[in-house]
Amino acid sequence: MGTLASYRLADSVAAITMDDGKANVLSPAMLAELNAALDQAEAEPGCAAVLLAGRPGIFSGGFDLTVIRDGGPAVGQMVTAGFALAARILSFPVPVVIACTGHAVAMGAFLLLAGDYRVGAAGPFKITANEVAIGLQVPPPALELCRQRLTPAAYSRAVILADVFAPADAVSAGFLDELAPAADPVEPARAVAVRLTALDRAAHAAAKAAVRGATVQAIRDALAGRAPAAG
Repeated sequence: MGTLASYRLADSVAAITMDDGKANVLSPAMLAELNAALDQAEAEPGCAAVLLAGRPGIFSGGFDLTVIRDGGPAVGQMVTAGFALAARILSFPVPVVIACTGHAVAMGAFLLLAGDYRVGAAGPFKITANEVAIGLQVPPPALELCRQRLTPAAYSRAVILADVFAPADAVSAGFLDELAPAADPVEPARAVAVRLTALDRAAHAAAKAAVRGATVQAIRDALAGRAPAAG
């Protein structure tokens, strides 16, 4: 596996860990390694769940600002790849558990919304969609991700006000499903992933498609520049 995202299969759980030594930015290289890890998990006959984690103190700081500052076609390609990854996780054929190991900002928070079950680290961490605060429009695929997981009140606060959610508040908002009892959420998240390996794979995939199919299609349509259907 690559240098930014490690891969390890144990107890039928494919553990994918992002660690760039800094903010775990979702650069083109990180996105490519995450997709390669998911390819490997999907091809593993013994994989029945995925555990996605960040490095201690941060899950992901979002898209790579260096790429954004440089401009050009690479920016659009990176953003498209990021939301395509989120859509892939939303529809992945086995359960995807996320250990939110710290801050989750912008695309990092949107990626968090794609997981099936999210265990967060307790501590002075921020979970936020900060686009409005820094003068950017929230991309349509991000709106779809927020709409399908956040409560109506939290959806408005996150998207319109760029509110910052502490981990405890993030649970009631819908960014997280539970807080880890200790600072490190990886082992509690792994325990959830191991438990979910008992699910019937075909039934899980069918239920996920039924619940999230419209959201996944809306994200893919937005990435392709297709307008939503009227009505």
